[in-house]
Amino acid sequence: MTTRRTFIKQTGLFSVAAFVTPSSFLKVNKKIGVQLYTLRGDISKDPKSIIEKVAAIGYKEVESFGYNSGKYFGMSPKEFSALLKANGLAHPSSHYMLASLSGNWQKAIEDAVTAGQKYMVIAYLLDTERKSMDDYKKIAAQFNVAAEACKKAGIQFGYHNHDFEFVDMNGEHGFDILLKETDPKLVKFELDLYWASFAGKDPVEMFKQHPGRFPLWHVKDMDNTGKKFFTEVGNGVIDFKKIFAHAKESGMQHYFVEQDECPGPPLESIEKSFKYISKNLVS
Repeated sequence: MTTRRTFIKQTGLFSVAAFVTPSSFLKVNKKIGVQLYTLRGDISKDPKSIIEKVAAIGYKEVESFGYNSGKYFGMSPKEFSALLKANGLAHPSSHYMLASLSGNWQKAIEDAVTAGQKYMVIAYLLDTERKSMDDYKKIAAQFNVAAEACKKAGIQFGYHNHDFEFVDMNGEHGFDILLKETDPKLVKFELDLYWASFAGKDPVEMFKQHPGRFPLWHVKDMDNTGKKFFTEVGNGVIDFKKIFAHAKESGMQHYFVEQDECPGPPLESIEKSFKYISKNLVS
């Protein structure tokens, strides 16, 4: 599999829970979002056309990625913001890499404000950045400093998980360190529901243990095979009805469909996910 993620063997499949009535979802944000990384192959070639197609499907929010040299997909923050607004799309969040924190972070914050973002999220930790628990402690300290700068600009700082944060390291988990050693008011989390489930974690239990820390979600499903591969939302084994019923407890404000790998055209996959969410989770 070719993705930006590193797959680590984990056991335990997220068990499907009991049915929850639709009335539980009435207060959930109905503006369905998509993480544009799913469309990375297409958007790198023709960003304007892809943004138009995303809007045509019915999405109302996007989460961007790939901020580089002050630009989003080759456009200035102002140009990218204008493109989104012309298509009726909001841009509440974007992904960044840890190296951004040691670069011109203040410039990135200023560009994020111009681009309309309310959240700046660290997307991934490289293998070399997370070799030990001490590394996670240093990262947590970096997060607090970066988040303080974000706060001054009216932006919330966050971190997006995969599965490696839950690997046992002498009785401790990197994710626990990030939770414990960051200021709850300054540092929030974007819970990737697939990766948490892949690691054998129950998102609802995480919400109960750390209420309000997860204002952002990545909504992606897991197929019912031994490979536990990505699939369209509603086509797999993750019980989204149960999870969405606990949206308020988690502090969820925005959620983004993401599918790291698609069996065919990514636009077709995100449309299937959109239809399922619209009909079953936020209708």
